Amino acid sequence: MVTTRSAVKAARRPRYSVLLPTYNERENIALIVWLLVETFEKHELDWEIVVIDDNSPDGTQDVVCQLQQQFGEDRILLRPRAGKLGLGTAYVHGLKHATGDFVIIMDADLSHHPKYIPAMVEKQAATGCDIVTGTRYRQGGGVFGWNFKRKLTSRGANLLAQTLLQPGVSDLTGSFRLFRKPCLEKVMALCTSKGYAFQMEIAVRAKRLGYTIEEVPIVFVDRIYGASKLGGAEIVMYLKGLANLFLTT
Repeated sequence: MVTTRSAVKAARRPRYSVLLPTYNERENIALIVWLLVETFEKHELDWEIVVIDDNSPDGTQDVVCQLQQQFGEDRILLRPRAGKLGLGTAYVHGLKHATGDFVIIMDADLSHHPKYIPAMVEKQAATGCDIVTGTRYRQGGGVFGWNFKRKLTSRGANLLAQTLLQPGVSDLTGSFRLFRKPCLEKVMALCTSKGYAFQMEIAVRAKRLGYTIEEVPIVFVDRIYGASKLGGAEIVMYLKGLANLFLTT
């Protein structure tokens, strides 16, 4: 009996590529990778993890090299850059090396727990959508470990974006998402924002292009180790990105 190419393709499991941008995540990278591997293996998902490190001085790359020895260089891909060049460009860089049918973007600092990935995979399979985004602002979602000021800043940023852009997505500033790879490639080619405004822009432009987005509630947990990368400069960059999207989309 001859097996057709289409039948082989249909039988092949989809592969999931995780993009992990890092800067000074030595204390977190091993644990987040272990949790990802455990999740993928438990649910029998084909996977790879692409680490995009911006020349961390704390030895993050050394830990990733040790992880490659344990899990294999075909599973853990280290794709470093010369320095801190922005979150959006880190995803662009990582996507060039991703071989998966689907791409997952998430934080490497343990704020996003891999336990939500199976729900994202199931949601995509059930709906056939192009993007599944984790949301803190639907029933079952939330935030743990933030003070009132940080919560107010996040809520305010989302409310402002919802009012001006009307994207139909409850958590525009969230960075835990699953994409069909062709969708992400097309949308990222249009994005100009850097830093955290990139998350907002990619969701808005995807919606404007007609891509379908579904949501899965997640609980965001503030980082335990290391310092947050969010500062005044990132907030200003976000506001500039919001103004640009309001004027151009």
